[in-house]
Amino acid sequence: MQKTGLASALLLSATLAVPAPVLASVQPASPAAAPTNNDIEELDTFMDVYERVKARYVKDVDAHTLVKGAIDGMLAALDPHSSYAEGNDFDDLQTISDGDYGGLGLVTTIDGGFVRVVSTTEDAPAWKAGVKPKDFITHIDGKLLYGLSLDEATSKLRGMPGSKVQLTVRRDGVSKPIAMTITRDVIEVKPVKWEVRKNVGIINLNIFNGKAGEETRNALLAINSATHDAAVGYILDLRSNGGGVVDEAVDIADLFLESGEIVSRRGRESDSNQHYYARPGDLAHGRPVIVLVDSGTASASEIVAGALQDHHRALIVGEQSFGKGSVQSIYPMGSKRALRLTTELYYLPSGRSIQGEGIDPDILVPQLSDGDLKGRINVRESDLRRHLIADVPVEDADLIASDPVAARFTVTKASLKSRGVADFQLDYALNILNRLAPPTNIADRRGPKTPNG
Repeated sequence: MQKTGLASALLLSATLAVPAPVLASVQPASPAAAPTNNDIEELDTFMDVYERVKARYVKDVDAHTLVKGAIDGMLAALDPHSSYAEGNDFDDLQTISDGDYGGLGLVTTIDGGFVRVVSTTEDAPAWKAGVKPKDFITHIDGKLLYGLSLDEATSKLRGMPGSKVQLTVRRDGVSKPIAMTITRDVIEVKPVKWEVRKNVGIINLNIFNGKAGEETRNALLAINSATHDAAVGYILDLRSNGGGVVDEAVDIADLFLESGEIVSRRGRESDSNQHYYARPGDLAHGRPVIVLVDSGTASASEIVAGALQDHHRALIVGEQSFGKGSVQSIYPMGSKRALRLTTELYYLPSGRSIQGEGIDPDILVPQLSDGDLKGRINVRESDLRRHLIADVPVEDADLIASDPVAARFTVTKASLKSRGVADFQLDYALNILNRLAPPTNIADRRGPKTPNG
């Protein structure tokens, strides 16, 4: 089972307070390498410290607390995505691809000791309450939320559906803290929503759970039916999509491609390398495709955007993506325990890695309808402590260079509102596609807000 998800990786918890998206696969336990003399010396040092703490610490401390702390510290020294799960955290790990969960509907990471929102799940309690990507959650129920691991912060945020939680939020560009009272709920993740606007098929992909590939396929077929197979083009909206199941990312990219490699994963040992390829059958029939991305577009989302960009099958519009390109393997460690360990990086068809770099849009378009650009801070993989750097930089001279944010973006939020533009990036993409063909008389249609489109 291969998964992706953001910064403590893969934890679709009761609040969906996960870190930056990660790829993962369940692996059998592997035999440990024979210890070297240096290994033995270091382990002797560890045991000396362990025994001294057990004997001399000011309070009695149990062995499990010490060993768990040592494991957490060891993995934290590696990268932001390797971690150890047990108990409730292990249970959360098992539900990552189910699609439904209880809580607030947040994807979060740790930034400077505080919890920072990467994205919110559409129609979930946090989204309805007005929590936005890049917000800091500084307090919960009046208590400071600082200096915790992501798993610890997650346990503070989650709770029984129907229970209320008070959040204090700090937002870039807003001088005063924002207080919110949110009621937790059972959240049914709708991976895909679709609509037809100006004869353009729009697919909003919210998460890569186990239903995403099938639902995206259904959305494409529904759009083709609604437009009598005459759509001007398609927009795949991957903004604030923190990732999910990597097999679904491969399936979704395959819907727009006839052939070629989609992604590969490469590790320390060459026998662990895997390559994923497209099969014949482009459901968009070769028509223009635009993929919308932003700083919350991560992991599985970046696989799709990057593969379509490398094959020159889609124009990438928006802002630079998150840059999560590492693979986590899940190793069961006995009853309700598992190790999540970064074992590989994934690479796009051109050979480039997204790790720490992200996807640069072909056309850089700021989200002007979401406040002033001044003071906006985008948190990405490269901002995380001890993030990995890809070893093999690859240049692709054929890729289209990104446009700078130029004087052409001089519109104000007020002028957009007066024109009825609620989403500047989406409106920009629609205008691009509608320049390619004359208007038609096909009415706009919107898919039902259900997992089936």
